[in-house]
Amino acid sequence: MKKIIIVIERSADLFDAYSDNCDGIYGAGDTLEECKADIETSIRQIKEKLPIEQWPEELKGEYELEYKLDTQSFLEYFSQYISLAGMERITGVNQKQLSNYLNRRSKPRKPQIERISKGLRRFASELLSITL
Repeated sequence: MKKIIIVIERSADLFDAYSDNCDGIYGAGDTLEECKADIETSIRQIKEKLPIEQWPEELKGEYELEYKLDTQSFLEYFSQYISLAGMERITGVNQKQLSNYLNRRSKPRKPQIERISKGLRRFASELLSITL
């Protein structure tokens, strides 16, 4: 199964998306959900309006979409669900620093991005292991 990577970034007005490895797939929306839906619309329009010979190879056959957010966009979107205090406990990154990333006063370096990602994956794994 082919993986189509979709990069989503937050601009001043909306969420923008594009495929990192498949030409012709773009989307936008006021919310993350609208942006993802617009990506699916973009794919559907390619399949409806273009002959199969003109489809990108990635869209022929089985594929899955993988969404990637930059750190700032992730923090902005998920801060409605997880406070910066909670995010600090999950990632080990100071709230003030997370706030700087969230408000785009600074941009995290690669080691800090990996630290945040590792903490979030550990937290997600813990959540997945729980049943109610």
